[in-house]
Amino acid sequence: MNKKHLIAVMMVGFMAFMANAQSRVYYTTEITPESLVKIYKALGVEATGHVAVKISTGEAGNNHYLKPTLIRDLVDEVNGTIVECCTAYGGSRQEVSKHWQTIHEHGFDSIFAVDIMDEFGQMRIPVKDRSHIKYDIVGDHLANYDWMINLAHFKGHAMGGYGGVLKNASIGVASTAGKAYIHSAGYTDDATLAWSHIEDQDGFLESMAAAAQAVHNYMGGRVIYINVMNNMSVDCDCDGSPDEPKLKDMGIMASLDPVALDWACVQMVMNHKATAGDDNAPLIERINSRHGTHTIDWAEHIGLGSKNYVIVKL
Repeated sequence: MNKKHLIAVMMVGFMAFMANAQSRVYYTTEITPESLVKIYKALGVEATGHVAVKISTGEAGNNHYLKPTLIRDLVDEVNGTIVECCTAYGGSRQEVSKHWQTIHEHGFDSIFAVDIMDEFGQMRIPVKDRSHIKYDIVGDHLANYDWMINLAHFKGHAMGGYGGVLKNASIGVASTAGKAYIHSAGYTDDATLAWSHIEDQDGFLESMAAAAQAVHNYMGGRVIYINVMNNMSVDCDCDGSPDEPKLKDMGIMASLDPVALDWACVQMVMNHKATAGDDNAPLIERINSRHGTHTIDWAEHIGLGSKNYVIVKL
């Protein structure tokens, strides 16, 4: 066997190993400041330098977002900065001044350093999958960070079916123009036009996956992914009048693989045995009616991660 053939055989073996390897998803039933730090440390990697903690600070009128008191210990642990970007649908967070007001009313800027990453500008970053979007448009302050902790509130979403770390990396890190570009599956980056061009649902979901991969690659893979499964309404934190959660809190999951993490959370919801006052049916209907799991399937298809995972309970 010559050297070239040997390398080819070794690469085939490596790819087969990677295809069968299970991503670790850490899980705790406790939803406390201490458990957030514990699950972060369980991942075995340290976020250093200038650390962005990407969350949703919540639309005005919404009370389901991750509260500053819950996330404070984790943000302090990494000396992180809360990062956000402006929305594309009006409301209390599309205009920068109103966005800052909402951040203040929800108590974030009194505890943490906060950065609206597209307050002063935006930039394009490359995408690997150009099926719909040809680049990703993000807040230009993303360039200031060495690591990102993608700290997502796992719940439903009116358009995506569900919201977890894939949405938090894609829509969440995109500027107003970037959000319009993703939602319209690459048709336009004009937020005044995008909502008239949202008929391509799978294109939108695939664009989210592509944008999430773009952010992951831009950060050089230096991203930690955490989903907090509490206040799981069928509606997103971007909704100022969300439906009340019908499903009881489940815990916190974390992984270095965003595909495995979102898939594990979806499966936990799908496989949950409903009881009185603890009904998973509304969230399942929201996910299925929007073909929400296609985002996960597509993210795996383009190589962002794997749906093959193992749960590690803390």
